[in-house]
Order: sequence, then C-alpha cells, then structure tokens
Amino acid sequence: MNIILASQSPRRKELLSRMGLSGFKTMSPDIDENLGGGLSPSELVSRLSALKAQAVAERAGGDTLIIAADTVVAVDGAVLGKPSDALEAFKMLSTLSGCRHQVYTGVTVLRGEERYTEYEVTDVSFRELSEREIEDYIRTGEPMDKAGAYGIQGYGALFIQGIQGDYYNVMGLPVCRLGGMLERLGVHCMALAAERDG
Repeated sequence: MNIILASQSPRRKELLSRMGLSGFKTMSPDIDENLGGGLSPSELVSRLSALKAQAVAERAGGDTLIIAADTVVAVDGAVLGKPSDALEAFKMLSTLSGCRHQVYTGVTVLRGEERYTEYEVTDVSFRELSEREIEDYIRTGEPMDKAGAYGIQGYGALFIQGIQGDYYNVMGLPVCRLGGMLERLGVHCMALAAERDG
C-alpha cells in the first residue's frame, strides 16, 4: 500500500515510523491555511487537516492512503499558530507563561472514497517564564516553526509543569487516535511493527 504523509514535519515523520509504518512518502499540501474567523480550534484543525489530505490526494491519485494533520495552540479559545517572527514568538510565549492552554490536532486519513477526520486535545501547563528565558529560547530558533512557539520534545520541555492527555498530540500527531483511524482502513500498525522488527 502506498502511504503519503501530507507534511514535511520531521516530528510527524518520526512518529509515523514509531507507529510501525515504513516506506511512506511525504508531500507538502499546497493550501491556503487562512480560513478566516468564526471557527473553534477543533473546527479549524479538523477543516485544515481535511483540506491538506484532499490537496495531496488530488496529486497522488490511485489507491494511496493519505495522512494529514494540523496543530494549533489555544488559550481561552484564542488560536496561536506558528509565529511569523521573533516578536510574535515572544508575545505567544509571554501569553503561555504561568497558565494552562490546549493543544489541538486535527487528523484526516483518506483513501479513495473513504475519509475519516477527528481531532485530539491535550491540556498543557506552563510555569512562569522570565523575559530572559523567553529571549534565550527564541535565540535557539526552536520556536519559529511550531504552533504556540514551543516544542515539547525540545528545549520547550523546560517550561512545562505538566500535561493532561496525549503527549504525542503536543508533538503534532495523536498516535493513539491515528492508530484507531488507520485500523478502520485495514492498516494494523502493531502487525506492521511486528513484521518490521520481529
């Protein structure tokens, strides 16, 4: 089976491999991610993941399984995407300092006429951050390509007091939920992992 991950994210590629999938290809979805206002965080990530999957499916053709995802951070319902520059990253991290926020990831799996779209939400609590810490973190470059301007799997872990929910969702791909979605399409990740590693 041909599998395409509709993303160039190294984190999502790593997580798919950890799920037992191998030999998949990646393709960047070419979509307009600005859907305007009025959507809740869950609606936004679900809609964007579906659009990404459809855009890649139209280029891939055939009996290809497409996996697409979109992640945002939300504070009191306000969505934080990826920062456009260091100043925006500073504002985002200052907003997250000392508070609890939510990470939403929408996931779509698509093959032919079969399509499933779901989302996962994880609560993340940040400790209080000093301006110096935020500035130093921005200087590492890590915040610039990540929703909410931090990466839980990198230096950003130093800020996180706790999480409630799927850790991998905060990395950008809710592994448990995606595994269940793939089962519905006849893709049994544990069997593939056993075949690959056993």
